[in-house]
Order: sequence, then structure tokens, then C-alpha cells
Amino acid sequence: MSEVKILGIAGSLRKGSYNRALIRTAQQLLPQGATMETFDLLGIPPFNEDDEGNVPKIVTDFKAAIRRADAILFATPEYNYSIPGVLKNAIDWASRPYGDSAWMGKTAGVMGASVGRMGTARAQYHLRQVFVYLEIDAINQPEVMVANASSTFDDKGNLTHESSREAIRGLLEALVTRTRLLRTSR
Repeated sequence: MSEVKILGIAGSLRKGSYNRALIRTAQQLLPQGATMETFDLLGIPPFNEDDEGNVPKIVTDFKAAIRRADAILFATPEYNYSIPGVLKNAIDWASRPYGDSAWMGKTAGVMGASVGRMGTARAQYHLRQVFVYLEIDAINQPEVMVANASSTFDDKGNLTHESSREAIRGLLEALVTRTRLLRTSR
């Protein structure tokens, strides 16, 4: 069975972010035959259509990382009932210029952690809405919404909540299975 390359993207810039910790947890729980590279969104400038003729190197690197990947794993915080601006900005850069989207045909898993009790549910739904236009095939189940994150991670950023770890494991397995299935159907 061929290897599935996953790109992990945390939608948070904060070094101690629970969502960065979710990506690290996912790297520990990868199913056999899968690998994960990560990309840090820190430094991607605000999207400006005037700059499409002179794309910053970090954006070129980001698009190349997306293209190398078979699948994407997003870990998004929730800010004001939606996805963080930094994540939407990066998604926009990687979809431009028109006709040169790096997202087309990718499979994606979505997860998120929050100190609140909703566990990023609204942000995840907004992110899935963005996927529609970008032709990203989202895994819908299992959902991974880690609520009350301050009590589910230890002081070193390790996810200690076992049912959340199992949900991540299930999401990764579904992501790898769907990616392989789509690969053979193309």
C-alpha cells in the first residue's frame, strides 16, 4: 500500500497553542503507511492581490508543501465564532492566482481545541464552507472537537484526554483511507 503524505497546519501562531499541540499529537498517532510534515503559518503576509506578481517566498514554500501532500490536516482555534484570520489568509494565498490553487483535489481532516465547551465546532463548520469552493474533500466523521482544553492537556502541551486521542486516531485513519480511495479512483 502506498504511503500517504499528510501536511499538518495549525491555524494558530501562539507557541503554546493547543491546536499546535493537536498537530504534534496527530504526528504521534499516524496510522501505518502515513507520514506528516507540518507548516508554520508565522510570517505569511496579509493577502494582497497586488502582490500576486511578486509572491513572497514563504507563500511559494507553503504552496509547494501543499502540493507535496496527499492530504491536509487542519487544527483550528475558534475566534469570534469562526476561523482565525491567519488561517483564512494562508488559505487565500494558496488558492491564488486564479487557476493556480494548490488545494484542488486534496483530502482534508479538521480538528480543533478550545478552552470553551464547544471545542471549535463553529470554526470547523466555517472552515468546511471554505472547502466547498476550493474542491477540498473533507472528512466529516469522526469529528474532533477538544473542549475545555486547559484540562485536557498537561503543562508540557501533551494531550492527556484519551477519548480525544482516540478521536484523532480515528480521524487520521479515515483521512488515510479516503485519500487512498480517491487516489485509486482518479
